[in-house]
Amino acid sequence: MRYWYEGFLGLRYLRASPRRGFLSLIAVIAILGLCLGVAVLIIVLSVMNGFEEVLRTRIMSLTAHATISGLQGRIADWRADERKLQKFPGIAAAAPYIEQQAMAIHGADSAGILLEGIEPRAERRVTELRGHLLSGRFADLVPGSYRIILGKALAQALHASVGERIVLIVAKGDVTPVGIIPRMRAFRVAGILSVGMYEYDRRIALVSMGDAAKLLQMGDDVSGIRLKMHDMYQAPKIVRRAALALGGGFYVEDWTGEHENFFRSIEITKHILFVILSLVVAVAAFNVVSTMVMVVKDKRRDIAVLRTLGASPRSVMSVFLVQGSLIGVLGIAAGVAVGVLISVNLQDLVRGLENLLGVNFLDARVYYMSDLPARVRDADVLHICVVAFALTCLSTIYPAWRAARLPPSESLRND
Repeated sequence: MRYWYEGFLGLRYLRASPRRGFLSLIAVIAILGLCLGVAVLIIVLSVMNGFEEVLRTRIMSLTAHATISGLQGRIADWRADERKLQKFPGIAAAAPYIEQQAMAIHGADSAGILLEGIEPRAERRVTELRGHLLSGRFADLVPGSYRIILGKALAQALHASVGERIVLIVAKGDVTPVGIIPRMRAFRVAGILSVGMYEYDRRIALVSMGDAAKLLQMGDDVSGIRLKMHDMYQAPKIVRRAALALGGGFYVEDWTGEHENFFRSIEITKHILFVILSLVVAVAAFNVVSTMVMVVKDKRRDIAVLRTLGASPRSVMSVFLVQGSLIGVLGIAAGVAVGVLISVNLQDLVRGLENLLGVNFLDARVYYMSDLPARVRDADVLHICVVAFALTCLSTIYPAWRAARLPPSESLRND
């Protein structure tokens, strides 16, 4: 009953009264401050989580979990190596590829590209490019057809559409009486690919592996073999063991090493933003101090009466701790509700603002993507709630301690 009595008083002091409505007003302001700080922190971390998740998904749909390539840029006896890799523990699939820098020309437009020769049937086992095709089919990349699939941004830069011809120029040259002439070949655009990341859509160009081998004079060699793992997080260990099992002499690379700095920078940014925005929550929590100090000053007579009736200093302190904690709980709960609601509907809100204002907030050429994804993680929300509640409780301790130390005689002297 003692705890219910303290909780009842703490809850009762939050209610407005006609004579002292100002105290309830500043309590509401403290609650709104906590709500705003918690909501902003949830939204920002959700955007960072969504940004990281979507980037990882899109990168992994374009690249394999790991690659094994030759030290000289080519692998000769790749078919035997591919069969061994298919059976290696931890590896789900393998696919050969040819990769080379090139230049594409269409009319008066030109652009540097990353030319990739693939085998469509094998490639779809290690990557998920097929789901990003806007037009055309990978099955159209038949050796000898000299067809090409371009990234969306690359096709726009070249002003090339499906059915038109473009010319590819590679650094491999033919020796003629007038000198070395770069090798070139006309390809017909068979499809458009859009991964959703400008960096890739601006330079990717896919052709048949046989056509790439002829253009680059690679014969029956390939640049390397892409691998898909059963567990992508085990890729660094498995790809190194697989390369050693083939006899060594290969260059190995996995998705964690290729994009390590990028994802690490995102993680560091998340931690920095959490610390900075926690200061906003701290400021809102410290507003509880001023609120509780004014409540204690207003309730001096009530405190004196409680002490006279036998209430202990700890009991008086508990009453105001309960009140401060309730302010924190209400502010945090409101902040979680607002933050989650906005985060879940963030993309629709951003698109609505873009349509209303006629402004493109996210330029894909700068931010890698044109949308603003958000992913709410329970662990982040719980972490934010714990930090905000701890700051609120710390802010309540001093006013509650002052209330417990008030002498009853001083408070009742003028009454």
